Amino acid sequence: MVISTRILKENLEKELKSRNIKLSYQRLKVLEYLVENQCHPTADEIYTHLQKSISTLSKTTVYNTLNLLIKLGLVRVITIDGHEARYEIEIGNHGHFKCESCGAIFDFSIDIDSITSGDLSDFKINNKKVYFKGLCPGCLSKTYEDK
Repeated sequence: MVISTRILKENLEKELKSRNIKLSYQRLKVLEYLVENQCHPTADEIYTHLQKSISTLSKTTVYNTLNLLIKLGLVRVITIDGHEARYEIEIGNHGHFKCESCGAIFDFSIDIDSITSGDLSDFKINNKKVYFKGLCPGCLSKTYEDK
């Protein structure tokens, strides 16, 4: 799903204004990066890319901006391996597949709301995440070529 930067900027401006938060140039650039690079980047990857054009940018600003966007529900953090936080702008229901060879993360459609467990009938579920791991088609074809 491709999201329009203009629509997101307008929505972000409205959301931030309603909470008396200023849309700074740095915040806008972090958001634009996420829209234009829907590859589940880390905060360090976002910082490294943006720092080339915004020399005054700090990692703290990137982390603070990401945390603000998460709090507003505009960005989601994903941690497939439990040690590396990655960020995405697409927050609708979908799952993630991580290639164990190249490390790329792919989104896939899934009806997460239909996933239930009778064992949890007395529990209140606040969050559902679906992660698969394996080999992506590119790495899978390389594996067969090497044989």
